[in-house]
Amino acid sequence: MPEAVVFDIGRVLIHWDPVGFYDREIGAEARARLFDAVPLEAANLEVDRGAPLRDTIYALADAHPDWAEAIRLWHDRWLDMASPAMIDTVALFDRLRAAGVPCWALSNFGAETFEIAEGAYPFLAEFDGRVISAHIGAIKPEPEIYETLELASGLSAGQLFFTDDRPENIAAAQARGWHGHLFEGADGLARVLASHGFLTEKEVT
Repeated sequence: MPEAVVFDIGRVLIHWDPVGFYDREIGAEARARLFDAVPLEAANLEVDRGAPLRDTIYALADAHPDWAEAIRLWHDRWLDMASPAMIDTVALFDRLRAAGVPCWALSNFGAETFEIAEGAYPFLAEFDGRVISAHIGAIKPEPEIYETLELASGLSAGQLFFTDDRPENIAAAQARGWHGHLFEGADGLARVLASHGFLTEKEVT
């Protein structure tokens, strides 16, 4: 049986919605053209690996002058893309912590962006431990990031329960022997946590 819960952060504990942000700022049609013309998601993955946020995004803006102002928003207003907290999932996290369940974070995040998130969301400091991609230079679903958490927590694969919104990240964890749950909402997560004995049925209803 699993003994600890491992949370992804973006789209599990806090919203992460660049598409919605740019739709509001420049319109859906312009956003679609921007995302087609400029590798913003690829640049974000480099940031998640440890590349500096401002240098990476501003260099991309310099390389695409027609879109420069919009591209710089990825740096200048990053928190607007990562807001607000997903309060129902945070409430589950709080229940687990109150019950003494070890809770870890495993997330693809840039070093600077994680500092911004910590300032905005104090609950991110309440984990028993956190493995952040930029801190180790590996991203999910690469095996190294899962191994890092195993070693840091001192727990075996079978003792870890992991929830993430991306199927490939869950699959990589399950391939190591972790218990996995594809996150699609707090209600579904609560039911699975109860089935593993982390929550009582009364806490789910």
